[in-house]
Amino acid sequence: MSLFLQIAIIVAGIIVGIFVAYLIIGRIRKLIHRNSGERVGLKIIRLISFPFICLVVLIAGSTLLPATGLADELPFDTGIGLGIIYTIVIAWLSINVIRGIKVFVLAKYDISIKDNLKARKIHTQLSVLERMLIAIVVIISIGIILMTIPQIRKVGVSLLASAGIAGIIIGFAAQRSIALILAGFQIAITQPIRLEDAVIVEGEWGWIEEITLTYVVVRIWDKRRLIVPITYFIEKPFQNWTRTSAEIMGTVFIHVDYGFPVEEMRKKLTEILNQSDLWDGKVNVLQVTDLNDRTMELRALVSASDSPKAWDLRVHVREALIRFVQDEYPQFLPKGRIKFDETSEPKIQR
Repeated sequence: MSLFLQIAIIVAGIIVGIFVAYLIIGRIRKLIHRNSGERVGLKIIRLISFPFICLVVLIAGSTLLPATGLADELPFDTGIGLGIIYTIVIAWLSINVIRGIKVFVLAKYDISIKDNLKARKIHTQLSVLERMLIAIVVIISIGIILMTIPQIRKVGVSLLASAGIAGIIIGFAAQRSIALILAGFQIAITQPIRLEDAVIVEGEWGWIEEITLTYVVVRIWDKRRLIVPITYFIEKPFQNWTRTSAEIMGTVFIHVDYGFPVEEMRKKLTEILNQSDLWDGKVNVLQVTDLNDRTMELRALVSASDSPKAWDLRVHVREALIRFVQDEYPQFLPKGRIKFDETSEPKIQR
């Protein structure tokens, strides 16, 4: 068989393989479109189409190469080369399939809605599991590629006798890394934190922005990013304000003189909340929470659907209540008193 005919047969086989691959991708796209919509289907197809076509082309080429006898005429071992290429393409396709599954599942869980507790739970689990599975695929693929090369495989066999000692040394060296990975897996299952949880870490208020296998990114309210080792959330205490719900309560403290009419401020607080779109209509409480020798402390307790709205609502309520006291009852603002004694110098009571 002539060289031209051999190449022509292989090219024809590859073209047929590409045609079959496009037919399969089309069917997958229709199936995804029926279940998750056109946008999600398009995103998944973009992830898997090219590596899948490469795999089909590789299968067609590797099948026809020995069948036409062209493999025997090449000056190198095609088996090793094809084995390495197969491993790379399959790993590539596997990683994109993992990402595609994540996109498909997350399309059903919108994290931007108000009641997003379940969505944040699924997003957190899939984000951590995705990184773990990709890491496993990469490690296995590198191992297979190294074992495919005969020279490296011989070295590996010769070192097998000392594998126990090497394993102990590597275990001690990688102890911290292994602990981080196990902590990431534990967080994915038990979920003490989820994506977009409102937390207080190291005295900083923020939201969980990203969870990786080794660290967590906390988005601080002033746009800074706090990078924390993932083991922190297993080993140390922290505050999670949205552990069971995205709803959050906020407090506002006002100090006034003892003669202030508390009931009037309760009415004013209700009026302020009813006029605000930030309030979720659930919690509206005003109480006297503390007393000292000069003032009494009033605490307004309000609620909002999420932490950003709760912050804005607290600021709005605080400003409105201060304005109310200044305009309606300025005589009850906190003040110092001076007591005159006929037998001594004037004294300031604080």
